[in-house]
Amino acid sequence: MNHRLPNRKHPVHGVELIPGVPTIVMVTVCTKARRAWLADDEIHLLLREIWQQATAWLVGRYVIMPDHIHLFAATTEETHSLESWVRYWKSLFSKRHAVADHRWQTDHWDRRMRNTRDFEETWEYVRWNPVRHRLVKKPEEWPYQGELFMVRLVN
Repeated sequence: MNHRLPNRKHPVHGVELIPGVPTIVMVTVCTKARRAWLADDEIHLLLREIWQQATAWLVGRYVIMPDHIHLFAATTEETHSLESWVRYWKSLFSKRHAVADHRWQTDHWDRRMRNTRDFEETWEYVRWNPVRHRLVKKPEEWPYQGELFMVRLVN
């Protein structure tokens, strides 16, 4: 019997929104061909501005690596899918940044946070990413991280 997993070229999406239940998702967005252009002061500021404007989902904690971004996003009263929100802010960024070589991969990865422990363990993994990549010695030294809105699970 063959128990191989399917070979996926694209992530599976579909975060179920349950009325009255907070939804927090960890999202990973990569640059096209994993080119390293994101770790930059101006790009960091522009992303923060765009995330503050694109509030169908609220960006909580985030880490911007040279070739990808990890962020936690929470639902709001608006009922936009996570997929359309990610496409929207990537489009806003690309229009305002206007550097032809700086492009996003078409898709993104997401994972729903099930409980507080899951959230905190995932954040610890994300915040140590710059250390694992030997960009800094301690997570707090990495300048391309922050928190825009406080998003937390209560359980």
